[in-house]
Amino acid sequence: MADFKSIKVTKGIKTLEIDNPTGYHLIGMGAQGAVFKLSEDRCVKIYTSPLQAKMEREALKAGQHLSFFPRLYEYGDNYNVIDYFNAPTLKEYLRNCTYIPESIAMKLLDILGEMKKAKFTMVDAPLRHIFVLENEELKLIDHVNAFKRIHPVPLKLLRDLNMMLLKESFLSRVKKLEPKTYEMWQAYFNENKMDYRNIPVDPGGDGEGVKVDSAISQTLIGAGHQGAVYRVSENKCVKIYPKTQHCEQEKDVLLSHQDLSFIPKVYETGNNYVVMEYLSGPDLNTFLKKQSALPPVVSKLLLKILTSQKQAGFKQIDAPLRHVFVTNNGFKMVDHVYSYSRIQKRPLELFQNLHERGFLDAFLEQVKVLDPATHAEWTKKPIPLTDEEAQLEIINIEGKTDSKRKKGKDQGKDRDKGRDHKKGHNRDRDRSQKREHGGKRDNGDKKNRNRSKEHGRENDRKKRSDRIK
Repeated sequence: MADFKSIKVTKGIKTLEIDNPTGYHLIGMGAQGAVFKLSEDRCVKIYTSPLQAKMEREALKAGQHLSFFPRLYEYGDNYNVIDYFNAPTLKEYLRNCTYIPESIAMKLLDILGEMKKAKFTMVDAPLRHIFVLENEELKLIDHVNAFKRIHPVPLKLLRDLNMMLLKESFLSRVKKLEPKTYEMWQAYFNENKMDYRNIPVDPGGDGEGVKVDSAISQTLIGAGHQGAVYRVSENKCVKIYPKTQHCEQEKDVLLSHQDLSFIPKVYETGNNYVVMEYLSGPDLNTFLKKQSALPPVVSKLLLKILTSQKQAGFKQIDAPLRHVFVTNNGFKMVDHVYSYSRIQKRPLELFQNLHERGFLDAFLEQVKVLDPATHAEWTKKPIPLTDEEAQLEIINIEGKTDSKRKKGKDQGKDRDKGRDHKKGHNRDRDRSQKREHGGKRDNGDKKNRNRSKEHGRENDRKKRSDRIK
């Protein structure tokens, strides 16, 4: 087997680029690097930057005496070899809990206390970075920012617990177990309380989502290319936009169509924000991952949304799976920034999403039964299965096709691959990231997979075109 030192990890436009000539499996990657399993008890984290490798190495060395730190075995300019934990994360461990066990609360407080004694400035950890071994022994990974960021209060931990509706349970434990710690945390929140209308959200770079401050105590539930979404109460969330133009565009659509069943209820608006209904439930993409066949009711409800859009005067007719949520009140759809500013007569992204799930043919057959006229309109010419083909049909109100501008690059950037609202607003941010440690995902050759995927799409498109003709 080739030496792991031959693995190259570099920053790509949207994700890390990995060249892995070895047989070591990729088990996760994050913002700073990728992790590969070396053996049953060891793994190596390879970084894109030697500086970040050094930062985490110094933190690991400073914490070697702590029982919850991974052991550091070997290191180099761009890598660290540490313990491999084949165990669930604390997020997974608590998934079905209605309250946080006192034993877990005690151990979390012990970890935070020991980190403070060790002079770490970031006394915090998201649930996905904590692993639960046998006998509820906790292990903590990802210490790149241990001496860089200042978190005197565990903001990320509390944010994640809040997402799982366990924050109040944990705080009640803290109040009982460590009253002084509880009082300190409350004082911090009172001093740093921020009106959500003034939460800073900045535009992202080329092809990237918006930038947010990770130290904000409000629960961030999604960040895309047009804005960031924070949960502000049990039944409300706020979308904050760095560009007032995007806010005005989406606000216009939402307020004009509060009568439509799939539009979230709006409670308050401002120049750069919209307070709307918090949607509790999975997004349709997540829902369909668990289905072996496309339920006819899904096609029926999607068709209802698309038909209602057309009747209501929407210019962009589409319903991407990640923007549609399954709630107790039926399907709801978010992200309507371009509903009035782009002309799109067919649900192109929905077609692509269903094709990726293997449900496009079933959807078209079901629509043919439900609404033959709509089916005929959608299939009178081949259905595009790639972004490049889709851009040929999308026209900005200004009159320029997106495909003529960098062949759809701008449209690709504007489309919220970052998911403004994740998992019915319930999707945690870490679902959009691969686990940095302890996963069981093989790497494979990414470039070959992409080429095979595109080749498969092209063949499917040609076959579908022949059937339609």
